[in-house]
Amino acid sequence: MRRRTSKSNSRRQTGRGSGQPTAVGEVRLIGGDWRGRKLPVLSAEGLRPTSDRVRETLFNWLQFEIPGANCLDLFAGSGALGFEALSRGAKNCLFLELSADNAEQLRSNLQVLKSDKGQVHQCDSLQWLDQQATQQFDVVFVDPPFNRGLMQPAVDSLFKNGWIDCEHAWLYLEQEKSLDWPQLPEEWRCYREKTTSQVRFGLFCKQE
Repeated sequence: MRRRTSKSNSRRQTGRGSGQPTAVGEVRLIGGDWRGRKLPVLSAEGLRPTSDRVRETLFNWLQFEIPGANCLDLFAGSGALGFEALSRGAKNCLFLELSADNAEQLRSNLQVLKSDKGQVHQCDSLQWLDQQATQQFDVVFVDPPFNRGLMQPAVDSLFKNGWIDCEHAWLYLEQEKSLDWPQLPEEWRCYREKTTSQVRFGLFCKQE
């Protein structure tokens, strides 16, 4: 995957999704082939889709990296990040979602979009990561449920078990605004970061 060539509303699982879905909301895709498409999202405890504003900023940062990328959407929830990546030309995206209801909604949304580039695994993201990698990803989205201490274990397993292409990959992290970033391998650095009223989000890569 090419390295940097330019600078550049609600999500979550139990892992995100403890509690029964109670209603249907929606997320709107903001760029790419499916720009403007609205996808149904189950409303459940802990579900917190990444906002339009944050996604727009993130995908501006990644505009030259997403086309042709193999993406992983951990704690996928609504799938807002993974669907946005597919809309903008990602080669494929694997969605990991703990809630069976949310996972089924992700599959349904892929069918609505007539896309065969997404795959959904209904599983615990940390348990899935805690095995030796069978593939590597170019772009990884890590946006776990808040207040559950899931970020550091997820990041540790990504690197320890070889799921991320350490030479060329991009790692997106979204967490509570009040928290420090998790510890990453020494050669990795924060390429871009911002905060909103509630969240801190950043894009990381290996130092060249």
